[in-house]
Amino acid sequence: MRIGELSRRSGVPVPTIKFYVREGLLPAGRLTSPNQASYDDGHERRLRLIRVLLDVGGLPLSAIGEVLRAMEDPAQPVHDVLGAAAKRIAPLQGDDPGPELEDAREDVAELLKRRGWLSEARSPGGESLAEVLVALRRAGYGSFVELLDDYATAAEQVARIDLDYVGRRVAREDLVESVVVGTVLGEAMFAALRRLAHVDASARLYGEEAGG
Repeated sequence: MRIGELSRRSGVPVPTIKFYVREGLLPAGRLTSPNQASYDDGHERRLRLIRVLLDVGGLPLSAIGEVLRAMEDPAQPVHDVLGAAAKRIAPLQGDDPGPELEDAREDVAELLKRRGWLSEARSPGGESLAEVLVALRRAGYGSFVELLDDYATAAEQVARIDLDYVGRRVAREDLVESVVVGTVLGEAMFAALRRLAHVDASARLYGEEAGG
């Protein structure tokens, strides 16, 4: 297909496509004449992935380049490729929570050890959890830490569901896209379901019908 058709099918403007080619994010098309190039479904798939990483994952172009390079390296295990994508979209506060952070990090490390999780306490996810624990303690809800294992059990179930979905994908680009969408939108979906479940649980426990 010509670049105009690629633009129409992908929804990405022609100047942007050319920019991605110059930056090495998108492979150049196959030259059919000095001024014409042909593109295929692989280019469309790559454009879709770039837009997901950019629009859904919120990654800067430099980070997108790193993810794409890891994905294109056949020596990189799939686990590492998925990690490269997930690592760059893990939410971090950016501010130093103060001296309480070290205590929270120890709590995270103990949780990982207790559950036998093959995760690093100082990973982006571990740091995010530590920051949440600091915020809970500052707000006077330090006892919330007692629920960590219950939440971890639920998280394990959700992770298995996520990876079962990802495992149905074949192409490495589809795998990365699934991780990005699942991490960003999946968390939003789970949060919404949690709110709905809270309403149901509250109604059953404390509503007029409960025990009445």
